[in-house]
Amino acid sequence: MSLAQLPEKREKLRPVDRLPEIAEPGFRLASLALHPERTVVTVGRGPGAVEIGASRVALVAGPCAVESWEQLRSTARAVKAAGARLLRGGAFKPRTSPYAFQGLGEDGLRLLARAREETGLPVVTEVTSPELVPLVAEYADCLQVGARNMQNYELLRAVAKAGRPVLLKRSLAGTLEELLLAAEYVLAGGNPDVVLCERGIRTHERATRNTLDLSAVPALRELTHLPVIVDPSHATGRRSLVPSMALAAVAAGADGVMIEVHPDPERALSDGAQSLAPADLPALVTRLGAVAAAIGRSL
Repeated sequence: MSLAQLPEKREKLRPVDRLPEIAEPGFRLASLALHPERTVVTVGRGPGAVEIGASRVALVAGPCAVESWEQLRSTARAVKAAGARLLRGGAFKPRTSPYAFQGLGEDGLRLLARAREETGLPVVTEVTSPELVPLVAEYADCLQVGARNMQNYELLRAVAKAGRPVLLKRSLAGTLEELLLAAEYVLAGGNPDVVLCERGIRTHERATRNTLDLSAVPALRELTHLPVIVDPSHATGRRSLVPSMALAAVAAGADGVMIEVHPDPERALSDGAQSLAPADLPALVTRLGAVAAAIGRSL
């Protein structure tokens, strides 16, 4: 028997006067819709301060991990000569294996501060726990929250109070909404200076270390006023792919790229396979500048 033969069994459809209002996003402070003026984050102080989110694309470069003064000094000098404006380097390294190099700790922080004094490059380095925030903030210009800690809410609350800009990396399987909600913790804690970083997500693909989600860059720019940078080194895990993905990131609208550089990648204690040699950087910087100019920006 058809429904037409049983009209008494059917519920009448009532006309819809209007659609219900869409709920405001949970990331109220990070929302572009609620805060239409884009944020520019300043890292460092004085003449060496660097703006992220303005017309210039920021190049962040340096070793995955600080291993020694000689290694860090040669890398810092090389990346500055090539055009980098921020120095990255890990002093505390959260590693999948407990037997892998875990970093030099506070000694590494001291070396980063020394490299800043010599080169003038502001320092970006990772902080791995709430207890370490005051120590790392004493030496660093920008505190990085790594992918494994994106949803470490106690750490997010701690960096919000540190008085330093925060570089927040997307987690290995984090959605963009989860990334923005993580940023919301920092913003709600009173720190407006948050930079988001796309560093690749984990998928079924094994040809690269992670899968670089470049669509995240324009998607985030539609959702948030916060600056967005890209880390092609961790995303690909292969130095041969880093230049192409760095260029693509700038073309996609990234406010900066973060590239790992090591004076002897084959002997690096951490992530040598994805690190460029200093000699590789100048040509890449020239190409990055050309791409930036093509979209109305500069490097």
